[in-house]
Amino acid sequence: MIRLGFMILLLAALGCGGSNKTKPEDETSFDYESFSKHYTAAALPYLLNDTDLLKTKDTARINSDQITPFVSDSIKRKIFGKAADIRYVPLDKIENKKGESYFITKAISGTKQAALLTVFGKDRQAAVSFPFLIPDAASNTTQNSTIDKAYSISRNVTQREKNDILIEGKDVYAFNAAINNFTLIMTDVLNEEKQELVNPIDTLQRQHKYAADYGKGKNNIVSIRDGRNPNELAMFIHFEAAEEGEEPCIGELKGTLFLTSTTTAVYRQGGDPCVLEFKFTPTSVTLKEDEGCGSHRGLKCTFDGTYPRKGLTKPKAAKKKSSKK
Repeated sequence: MIRLGFMILLLAALGCGGSNKTKPEDETSFDYESFSKHYTAAALPYLLNDTDLLKTKDTARINSDQITPFVSDSIKRKIFGKAADIRYVPLDKIENKKGESYFITKAISGTKQAALLTVFGKDRQAAVSFPFLIPDAASNTTQNSTIDKAYSISRNVTQREKNDILIEGKDVYAFNAAINNFTLIMTDVLNEEKQELVNPIDTLQRQHKYAADYGKGKNNIVSIRDGRNPNELAMFIHFEAAEEGEEPCIGELKGTLFLTSTTTAVYRQGGDPCVLEFKFTPTSVTLKEDEGCGSHRGLKCTFDGTYPRKGLTKPKAAKKKSSKK
């Protein structure tokens, strides 16, 4: 009887051990409902400032496998650098049963901290993340980011100058469901001299004969890189057009071009009304709006125009040391 009882206990233990084998898989597989439960419900308008973000305690972490598929490598590199070990802390959520849902997550790596905004589409399957708030080390600036009742996303910074003069800067974005990404709709530059444009496709290969940067100045660029196959090209456009004494009219668009001939290509994406034609020469590219691209630019400007090809900057060759006999 003792042996029989021992065998029953052993089999029961083995059975329990076998049932736990699926646990790690369940913990790492994504489920929207379980993901959402980690966050605190918040109402609009929503505001997060740099002081509150930095004071948030790192207690309720979320499994990184639940959120990293929705955070691009370019965002992680821009904030934390290469090969960063990032921890994620769930903060707040604004869930819209009839539309997109917005989640704010604190990301930490070493001494660096930031807040990410992740937006899920109506079907809750696809999502994309955005740098919502990135505190800086300057003692004379304060930052806050907001989401208003129209779901416009504002990143605001106030800088205190000498004699207690305050200057403000602001970037306003909107989530564009048609392209599953965020579009810059307005900007008020804090310090134009320090403003630097980041090219999100700069690290892609440029083997195609038209893969290059086109445009004039640092903030006007048509960047073309190799696509996923010979009939495609990756594209990023950013321009700032301004009349004297007026605020700049800004346009920005990122996506895929489809080659229609040896010298022409077109941007056309399902759900996006914008249709943009590209005509290449060895020294320039000419853009023409065929259909409305207003969601990607200001009202007073267009993507139309000819952009000269920029030369590729080559690193200076090291001088050879002369050998004396």
